[in-house]
Amino acid sequence: QVQLVESGGGSVQAGGSLRLSCAASGSTQKNFCVGWFRQAPGKEREGVAAVYRHGGATYYADSVKGRFSISQYDAKNTVYLQMTSLKPEDTAMYYCAAGGFRFGACVLRGDEYNDWGQGTQVTVSS
Repeated sequence: QVQLVESGGGSVQAGGSLRLSCAASGSTQKNFCVGWFRQAPGKEREGVAAVYRHGGATYYADSVKGRFSISQYDAKNTVYLQMTSLKPEDTAMYYCAAGGFRFGACVLRGDEYNDWGQGTQVTVSS
């Protein structure tokens, strides 16, 4: 089991940037993915990005490609989500989760992830 704690959310104007952090603990294994998901009120949960902990391969939803970047810093066991060119439609609660390694790649389906953080709110105003 992996414990995850998100931080870095906040309020920003459209066009601005934020960096989210996901600190992981509880597992020495690396054969899993850490994914970022978001959910806005009244909308379904959406997979945003994921990174394979062992090899560093990254995966993105089309809606954020070119604007968001996921990375990991092994020394701190932390995964980051750098968000740039933010839009009002990026407003949501953002969660990180562990799991999601299927058939040699990370998937962006929330039901494939086992452990979740408590979430951090991102609000983008126009």
